[in-house]
Amino acid sequence: MSEVGTTSRRIVRAANSAVNAAVLVIIVALLCFSGFALWDANQVHATAAAENYAIYKPIPEEKSFDELIAINSDVCAWIEVYGTHIDYPIVQGEDNMRYLNRNAEGKSSLSGAIFLDYRNARDFSDFNSILYGHHMDKEVMFGEIGNFSEKSYFDDRRYGMLFYEGKEHGLEFFALIHADAYDGSIFNPGIDDTNEASDYLALIDEIAVQSRDIGVSADDRIVLLYTCSMSTTNGRDALVGRISDEVFDDPFASEEDHTVSVTRTFQMWWNELPAWTKAAVGASICLVALVLLLTLKKKRQSSEQKSIHGGKWA
Repeated sequence: MSEVGTTSRRIVRAANSAVNAAVLVIIVALLCFSGFALWDANQVHATAAAENYAIYKPIPEEKSFDELIAINSDVCAWIEVYGTHIDYPIVQGEDNMRYLNRNAEGKSSLSGAIFLDYRNARDFSDFNSILYGHHMDKEVMFGEIGNFSEKSYFDDRRYGMLFYEGKEHGLEFFALIHADAYDGSIFNPGIDDTNEASDYLALIDEIAVQSRDIGVSADDRIVLLYTCSMSTTNGRDALVGRISDEVFDDPFASEEDHTVSVTRTFQMWWNELPAWTKAAVGASICLVALVLLLTLKKKRQSSEQKSIHGGKWA
């Protein structure tokens, strides 16, 4: 074997190794970036999960809800829709923009909070009160409202609970409506005229995707759970329920596991870590992955060298 040929093969192998190493680094970097993007998206949903607020849920003779109010005085109520993951505190800001990207504790959050229209009375004494929440994946915030457009889902989930003024009240849902975001006839809170209230109920019945007759009248008080619709541009879905002094039993209570899972516990712990710690953990994982891949690459090249010197190359 000539010296020139041996040198050429060494150069080719070195160039090949350099190219492979560069490609490997790029692939690992892309994987790390993709992994971070997926993790970051998951964190947005994880921080919006109802379990994160479970410690503040109003329970008779306990001060948990008062503790949340002490953190943020804009907290005014709590809502739960039986058979869903909607189980959140309600806030009310000085306008309808404050809690679009701020959670119930008053901290910056892409998931926002469930908030009462600023024009409504905090004690839900208006005929129609409107609650807003983001439509989000993974069954967080008001992401499940659109499911009520399915008849079986709507039929199975009739009741909920609304806590305000230190007392639990029942919710009985009677319609799921779909409307345009700019329809002022529907998204018009605080109606105080009996005739207008009757017309409002007639309009709800007219545009309802699903409905049931529970005998709602202009003398009742209703609440709309309002969120974006995925079916149309500028579309909005709203689940409509009547507020009642009767507190309804949760028919799903015996089927649900109310304990926080290990995964949720880890997520809650992870959410409390400072950003630099999360970044350091992510960088460390990427570094370990790169070292392992380079080690495997080196072993493979060493094995190829032994095969070459063993006589495969003439």
